[in-house]
Amino acid sequence: MRKRKYFTSDWLRYVSATVVVLFIYIPRALANLPFETARPLYVGARALGMGNAFTAIADGATAGFWNPAGLIQGQGVKIFGANKFNDRNDYAFDPKGIGYTYRGYGLFWGNKIALGVESGTPDFNYYAFARQFTAYGAVGTSIKFKRKHPSRRYQFFGSHPSYDVALLIKPYTNLTFGLLAQNLPNRSGIQWLTLGVSYRWRAVLFAWDTALPGLPLRRAEFYFGVECKAVSFLRVRAGLSDQDWTVGIGFDWKNLKVDYARIYESHFASDFITGELRF
Repeated sequence: MRKRKYFTSDWLRYVSATVVVLFIYIPRALANLPFETARPLYVGARALGMGNAFTAIADGATAGFWNPAGLIQGQGVKIFGANKFNDRNDYAFDPKGIGYTYRGYGLFWGNKIALGVESGTPDFNYYAFARQFTAYGAVGTSIKFKRKHPSRRYQFFGSHPSYDVALLIKPYTNLTFGLLAQNLPNRSGIQWLTLGVSYRWRAVLFAWDTALPGLPLRRAEFYFGVECKAVSFLRVRAGLSDQDWTVGIGFDWKNLKVDYARIYESHFASDFITGELRF
């Protein structure tokens, strides 16, 4: 028991201090990629409310975007849809998806589309698969296709395929590690490597994500979030999404989840809502 306590307290304090030092001394990005291709940001109000620190959690229908290995968490079918409902003149972002889990296997389809951004209308279809390989770990992968706009027909796949590879490790009941390696369209190799850790202490869930770029003129990005279970059906959240503050609230009633989040971006605030149905 003493060894476990050391691992989950002193070790986490060391990692937290290291991340804070890096956050202070690494300069701002010198070049920016469109958010829709850099990392799966803005997918799901729960993740957004926790500062987009979700790689080691990924326990809902949005897991196919964040960490496909997380699809093995929970059995049955999960469907979600999200909407940015405030200031859509700045940009619009409305992902959706469906996941299915059965006996350690997970399948997922999702669509991520952005409107009103400088790069046009980026639209991606995700197809993901997950497999639990031990009682403490799972692996997952996603194949992503970029769809054309405008198009007169529905595109089940698309062009410019890319991929994600993911890992989820849970050595203790309250401690989880996640990894997401991302390949971007028209590029070879891995462009983003995101490492995540989550730790639950009583009714409070803490999460850290560190995104390491494989591109020139980019800095590492850091994400931190907290979720508190106020009562059985209500959760409140706050986070820091790479220097942008976020807040959120969630309602969980039987098979239905509704989450709301706000992110305070550079010149405005954006509001998101997500509904998830499980059966």
